[in-house]
Amino acid sequence: MDIEATVEQMARSAKQASVIVSRSDTETKNNALAALARRLESEAGFLMTENRKDLDQGKKAGLSKPMLDRLTLTRAAIEDMARGLREVAALDDPVGAVVKTWMRPNGLQVSRVRIPLGVIGIIYESRPNVTVDAAALCLKAGNAVILRGGSEARNSNGALAVLIQKGLEEAGLPGDAVQVIPVTDRKAVLAMLQAEECIDLIVPRGGEGLIRFVVANSRIPVLKHYKGVCHVYVDADADLLMAGEICFNAKVQRPGVCNAMETLLVHQDIAAAFLTHAAPRLQKAGVELRGCPETCRILPGVKAAQEEDWPAEYLDLILAVKVVSDMEAAVDHITRYGSSHTETIVTSDYARARRFVREVDASVVLVNASTRFNDGGQLGLGAEIGISTSKLHAFGPMGLEELTTTKFVVFGDGQIRTT
Repeated sequence: MDIEATVEQMARSAKQASVIVSRSDTETKNNALAALARRLESEAGFLMTENRKDLDQGKKAGLSKPMLDRLTLTRAAIEDMARGLREVAALDDPVGAVVKTWMRPNGLQVSRVRIPLGVIGIIYESRPNVTVDAAALCLKAGNAVILRGGSEARNSNGALAVLIQKGLEEAGLPGDAVQVIPVTDRKAVLAMLQAEECIDLIVPRGGEGLIRFVVANSRIPVLKHYKGVCHVYVDADADLLMAGEICFNAKVQRPGVCNAMETLLVHQDIAAAFLTHAAPRLQKAGVELRGCPETCRILPGVKAAQEEDWPAEYLDLILAVKVVSDMEAAVDHITRYGSSHTETIVTSDYARARRFVREVDASVVLVNASTRFNDGGQLGLGAEIGISTSKLHAFGPMGLEELTTTKFVVFGDGQIRTT
C-alpha cells in the first residue's frame, strides 16, 4: 500500500473510531488514560530502548543539543508523562457540558451543549511527550487523533503508539482512536492535509516553516501560531524592582520557547533608571541587547537595533529594547510588530492597565506578570494541545474545552413555526 493509501485508510479508521469515543462516558475514557499510564510505567525499559535508537540516529545526523534534549526519554520523563495522563483523567469532562440555557417566548428551551470535534490531526516535531499529551487530551475531549511526529522521533513514537493502542483496547475503546503515521515522508503530511472528509481539524506544532507549509497545503481548518513575538511594556508608574524581575524571567528562564519576551518597551520617563538597573543583570545572564538610539545613549556599548529586530522571534538570549514616549506608542509598536501571542504591561496605574488589556490584540494579555504564563497548565486548563493565535475557533492555550465545539439542543412540547 502506498503512502497516500495508508494515510487515507488511517483517516477512515479514525473517523469510525471517533464515533465510538464520542459516545463513551467519562469513566471509560478515564479508565483508558489510567491503563495507558500503567503501561508507560511498566514498559519504561522498552520505551527507553526505542528512544535510544532515535538518539543515536540524531547524533549521527548532527541534531543540536536542545533538539536531543527534547527528544530524550528518561525514566523520570516517562513518569512525568504517566503523571500527566492521570492529571488529564482528573479534569472535568467537557463533553455534554451545558454552556448556556434560555427559554424562548414560545416555550422552546434552547441550550448550547459541548460536543467533540471528531478527528484531529496533529503534526509536530521532535518531542515524544507530545504524542502522549495529544492522545490524552483528544481522547478525554471525545475525539480520535492522527499523529504525525518528526522523523527524528520515529522509533519513540512508534513504541508509544503500540502502548497507547493497547491501553485503549484494555478499556474497551478502539485502538484506532489514536494512530501514529508510521512513515516520515512528507507525502504523508500532504495526504493527511487532503483528508477533509475524515479529519476535522489540523493542529501543527513546530517552527514557522512547518506551520506555513501546513497552512499553504491544507484543505482542513488549521489552528496555528506562526511565532511568538512577545513584548513587556514597562510603564512610567511601574514598580521598577517588580519590572526587573518580570523582564528577567520572561527573557532568561527559557529563551527558546514561544512565550519568552523578545522585545522590551520602556516609558521614556523611567527609561534611564530602569535600564541601568535591569540591563546589567540581563547581560550577566548572557543576554545580548539590541537597542533603539535612546537605549544606546543610556547604555553605551549596546548593539544598535535594526528594523528587522522589531518583528524578530529570536528564541535565544537576544533582546530588542525600545524607549517609547508613552503607552500609546507602546501599543502602536505592539500592533505593528506583535504576533497576537502574549503581551505584558508592568504598571501601578489601574486605568492604564485596563486600557492596555482592552486595546492590545493578543491571545493572552497580562498585567504585572511574566509572559511565560501563557501556558495551559499555568492558566489552570490542566494541559494544552498548543497555543492558537488564530481566532476561529480558539484563541490562546488550547485545553480540553478548545478540543470541543457546541451544538444547539432544543426542547419543545409541540410548538410549530407559523411565520
